[in-house]
Amino acid sequence: MKRIRVATKENWQWMGIPTIERASNGRLWCSFFTGGPKEPDPANCILLSTSQDNGDSWSAPQIIIDLPGSARAFDPTLWHDPEGRLWLIYNKADLVTRDFSIWAITTEQSAMADPQWSSPRKIEVDAPFAFRLNKPTVLATGEWLLPATWAETTPTGWFPDTRLLQGVAISTDCGRTWKLHGGVDSPPWALENMIVERRDGRLWMLIRTGGGVIWESFSTDRGRTWSDGSPTTLVNPGVRFFIRRLASGRLLLINTFDPKCRKGLRACLSDLQDEIGFPAGLELDSRDNVSYPDAVQASDGLIYAVHDCDRSGVGEILLDVFSEPEMFDEYL
Repeated sequence: MKRIRVATKENWQWMGIPTIERASNGRLWCSFFTGGPKEPDPANCILLSTSQDNGDSWSAPQIIIDLPGSARAFDPTLWHDPEGRLWLIYNKADLVTRDFSIWAITTEQSAMADPQWSSPRKIEVDAPFAFRLNKPTVLATGEWLLPATWAETTPTGWFPDTRLLQGVAISTDCGRTWKLHGGVDSPPWALENMIVERRDGRLWMLIRTGGGVIWESFSTDRGRTWSDGSPTTLVNPGVRFFIRRLASGRLLLINTFDPKCRKGLRACLSDLQDEIGFPAGLELDSRDNVSYPDAVQASDGLIYAVHDCDRSGVGEILLDVFSEPEMFDEYL
């Protein structure tokens, strides 16, 4: 495994919540957010950096989304769609206008160092409060599913007073329009759900909660309806995790296996039947205050995974590069 520092907070007061993607020519993109004294804050803005040498060096982070007035931009997600467009999806929150919505910009030039980006456009999901963090999933049917957390009422503060619900925004026209489905209830501070398509055709939603374990829900109708939420055996302290299917067919899970604190990140594999008893896996970072993994797999099989460390302290964005065999070696 190779560890590379993408960025540090330098002149910012804090920095964190990274996301990563890789263009067809190998160019890497990493986005994260900062701004103001903390999160949430109206000064929150989104930064973007790129690398053309497999992550060995990175461009100086540049502000790409900085909303005017009382609005904050936060929780970026980078994702290449099946047509090759790079999406930067982000959340907007404004306490004055009470706008809590999902937005995106796209480019068809992700192989270039300085691509032209589209104008921002809102991803309409018809909810008074909606946000998301993780990458969309493309089903075998071609439908796009964007995991979304939402609420039935508009909050008076940054987050709703009522319990957050977990669902998906589904697009059947390559991202031009979206429709919200599902309202999975789970313990307090449930958010940042992720979705994979299982081999038996069911969709598997995993949900961050504050209850010490990840919760789950299933859909048998391509995301239109979902089962009641229930706890898994996957320990998590109430922080973002990452799950995605690799080219080998196995599921990659990057998680903090501590029920109470953000200490340690491990990359783990499922078996070929999608069994959830993930083995111990490869240790990515053993330190305290490490969190928010995101990852992408290159065509040669290498996995590029980012996370943050000590957001208000050293404020590092870190990249780990490793392979599937390295994870298997840890099991032997």
